[in-house]
Amino acid sequence: MDLFSFTLTLLVLLAPAWGFDLGQSTRCVPIPHQMSVCQDVGYSEMRLPNLLGHSSLEGEVVPRSEDWRPLLQTGCHPQAQAFLCSLIAPVCLDAFIQPCRSLCVAVRDSCAPVLACQGHVWPEALDCDRFPTQEDMCLTPHPKHSNSHLAKALPKPACQACPSVEEHPSLKTVLDALCQDDFAVTAKLSRRRRPSGEPEFEVEGRVEFIRQGPLLPYDTQHLLHQWLLINLPCANVLVRPGRTQLYLLTGAVQSDGTLALTRLFPWHKKNNSITVAARKWKHHKC
Repeated sequence: MDLFSFTLTLLVLLAPAWGFDLGQSTRCVPIPHQMSVCQDVGYSEMRLPNLLGHSSLEGEVVPRSEDWRPLLQTGCHPQAQAFLCSLIAPVCLDAFIQPCRSLCVAVRDSCAPVLACQGHVWPEALDCDRFPTQEDMCLTPHPKHSNSHLAKALPKPACQACPSVEEHPSLKTVLDALCQDDFAVTAKLSRRRRPSGEPEFEVEGRVEFIRQGPLLPYDTQHLLHQWLLINLPCANVLVRPGRTQLYLLTGAVQSDGTLALTRLFPWHKKNNSITVAARKWKHHKC
């Protein structure tokens, strides 16, 4: 069972736990260091039981918090961490501070498509109708920042049909890709196995540009990593386990700002087509 399947199954089972009495006796405990997903949320103590009814740190809270790591790593919403940690590690104040319904809706609308890319729906246990609407008594969404126009201008990864992989392309095939697509980069992609048995994908080292297009140098490595995490079914097929492979990746940025990879070319030493095509394109363009 993959991480998303396990998480969603778990949350469905926990749905009845939302009958949790907000007035029941609780205690304050430090957020454990091993609970890394909630380490930088702005507070250091949490309430137990939490809002999902978990009462054991080692047996429930910590291991189940880690199930959320893949979703949070996709960057599906800037407040996804705050929303989830308000449930699994609620801040230790005089009363429980729940997430507002508006915050839940904002996170759901951004992150549900990521779950849908894995073949899942937004879990019933996080039904936004469960949360309060009075925004003076709950955790609200942050107002839009003054630099939000910059964030909107950055390409964003999205769920897509898997791009084609061409193991031994001809020179013409590579040149056509360089000319037809918006960008072309080289990157080392790796797939390893976590101790839990789940795959872990990385973009290793620097990303090199052959055709930069609308991509930004400081953002592209992170962008590709998020694309792998969102498109896990594709990543499982495209990236071979156990070793690092250099790829030429080409693609486009759609009108809505989402990035779509169109072709992946494994850059093998014995195949000179990519080397020659890259050299020709840099000197002669299209």
